[in-house]
Amino acid sequence: MRRRYSVGGLVQGVGFRPFVYRLAHELGLSGSVRNTAAGAAIEVEGSHEAVSAFAWRLASDLPSAARILLMEATDLAPVGLSGFTIEASTRDAAPSASVLPDLATCAECTAEIADPAERRYRYPFTNCTNCGPRFTIVQRLPYDRANTTMAGFAMCDACRAEYEDPTDRRFHAQPIACPHCGPQVALWEPDGRETACGDEAVKGAVKALRDGRIVAVKGLGGFHLMCGADDDDAIGRLRAAKHREEKPLALMCRDMAAASALATIDAAEAAALMSSASPIVLLRARTPSPISPLVAPGNPYLGIMLAYTPLHRILVGDFGGPLLATSGNRSDEPICTDEREALDRLAGLADLFLVHNRPIARHVDDSIVAVVAGREIVMRRSRGLAPLPVPMPGLNRATLAVGAHLKNAVALGASGMAYTGQHIGDLDTPQSLRAFHRSVADMPALYEQPVETVACDLHPDYASTRYAETAPCELVQVQHHHAHVLSCMAENDLRGDVLGFAWDGTGMGLDGTAWGGEALIASERGFCRFAALKPFPLPGGDAAARQPWRSALGLLVAAVGPDHAYAAMPALPHGIDASQLRVLALRARSGDGSPLTSAMGRLFDGVSFLAGGRSVAHFEGQAAMEFEWAADRSAAGAYDLPLGGDDGPVHWIDWRPLVAAIQGDRAAGMPLGAISMRFHRALADMAARVVVASGLRRVAVSGGCFQNRLLLELVIDAVEAVGATVYTHHHVPPNDGGIALGQLYAVAGRPAASSPP
Repeated sequence: MRRRYSVGGLVQGVGFRPFVYRLAHELGLSGSVRNTAAGAAIEVEGSHEAVSAFAWRLASDLPSAARILLMEATDLAPVGLSGFTIEASTRDAAPSASVLPDLATCAECTAEIADPAERRYRYPFTNCTNCGPRFTIVQRLPYDRANTTMAGFAMCDACRAEYEDPTDRRFHAQPIACPHCGPQVALWEPDGRETACGDEAVKGAVKALRDGRIVAVKGLGGFHLMCGADDDDAIGRLRAAKHREEKPLALMCRDMAAASALATIDAAEAAALMSSASPIVLLRARTPSPISPLVAPGNPYLGIMLAYTPLHRILVGDFGGPLLATSGNRSDEPICTDEREALDRLAGLADLFLVHNRPIARHVDDSIVAVVAGREIVMRRSRGLAPLPVPMPGLNRATLAVGAHLKNAVALGASGMAYTGQHIGDLDTPQSLRAFHRSVADMPALYEQPVETVACDLHPDYASTRYAETAPCELVQVQHHHAHVLSCMAENDLRGDVLGFAWDGTGMGLDGTAWGGEALIASERGFCRFAALKPFPLPGGDAAARQPWRSALGLLVAAVGPDHAYAAMPALPHGIDASQLRVLALRARSGDGSPLTSAMGRLFDGVSFLAGGRSVAHFEGQAAMEFEWAADRSAAGAYDLPLGGDDGPVHWIDWRPLVAAIQGDRAAGMPLGAISMRFHRALADMAARVVVASGLRRVAVSGGCFQNRLLLELVIDAVEAVGATVYTHHHVPPNDGGIALGQLYAVAGRPAASSPP
């Protein structure tokens, strides 16, 4: 019999064609396999028994990084095929094959670069069909060498022999390279003068790191700024130059043993660290710690990743200890990808530059994940994870979703699939806006999809919204918190009504106020606001995100009025006297410069200040994070958060008794840790009551507040205790990095064009 397969999914750049070739030969089948615009096409001919076995093993024995998302089989008349071949790729339609993320160096390649007998000993660009660059080098589909940034490196005879040998693990490995024919590294001074190349450049960089210098290292998707993890002086200089006072910095370790010396690691966290994505994993730090306290000031967690490229493995291994490895950029800018650009943008940040001549097709930051309640939660989706697809049946129009303003990532939907791009960041600088514009052009170009619909947020001042409004195609605007809930629904394949908790710092509501403490009855077709935090004024508006005392003042104004609010503040913020505070309180009551908000993130900020926490945050969410870390899990009790009745369209959650109780406990000398624990329990208990009142038993949780481990664990336990099922994020972040996926799901759920509006 003869059978033809059309296969879609993660089947390009994962060794799928070599796998099919070897499987067909093992089973004595004739035919061919080739890459196509949609994925791969296979034709096999042989006995009924062999063809049936092929079908079974095609699904069960896939390479570890491959994933078949759809497959069509057609039986044909036998024609007497002879032999099995890998044929040249074809382009008979617009590409719909999935681009694979970059893969961490596999064990076999790691062993090679450590073995002096191997020809790739200490070669920084060693890879095979199981590992190496993918998304950062591909320029067009299908994924063939000619369509990547490796096209300019002609294979030597030895590499060509491996590439064409079906028994070799580099059989059809598109980025294949060796010291004789592949990319090379060089060490540059800040003026661009080359001082060493090849292995001497790597050794020179290691010496510089040991001497306390900061080295900018061009890696897979851009530059890292690296220095010794125990070097207080170098880290202090780096923080000052980046204007990054207290935000945690990431660490890179050679292996699990080195990571385990710095943090406690459970089985799920170890699996995340050692996965092919090799993300930064947030881990509980050991105390005392051998690294500098400047790495993560006041933070009980460390962000640790394992060296995921040969270059990084050689660097960290030669250095002999963990290296600090933060993104090669200035604050609020995307990472540098080009060495010449880096000399300018990283001037004053780096003492030396370790560069290479393999072009980077697109910038890709390190991904960040955490394991919470046994579930892996993505905090930043980028290297190793983007652009893995999410099936989205019903999304047949080519749709570009441009995401939010903060933690921006864009997504493309077409042919029933959603592809979420890499993390871009906050769209507040010219550099980040340029990166955004490159990304919104790159995604449709890569898949050759002329965009028919653009989806965006409601907020008119988001840079992403302003871009969408200029696009010459259909515009769909999606409310921010509905998009949060939809993103969780999309990756959990939920349809129909769910109760969605969307808790974050801000997002424009349908009434023009800043929402963020929402319980929505939501589906892919729409939503209604079932419950929300009772609104309160936010003196100074957006300034409150970095000055938690402003949120506290707004809470007090709404609770006890302006005449008592300023007097009830536990302390005067730095630089603000009593008369200024009174004026701010009066302006808050009148609404002058004090927009109304129902944001859970701002409630966290205000409560943390009233409980004795910080008045000024050096980065977004710092006050709330410290409030979470302070929680004493042994403390008893929970505050009351009454849920309003059903006499109106929204059940208002009344936080005023909670604020009064916190003030009383603080005055009575209750420790911050006990207040924090009682507050977190109050939120979880309230969530369970909202679930019961809604009558729904499927609950989706999303929004930046659910990056809080303690909150998420308590909400899961409380909601499951009343008989509901909690769905969390896995593939995209709960923060605004997941908004674009939700925007796509809203477009997929819209009624057909022939239906009434």
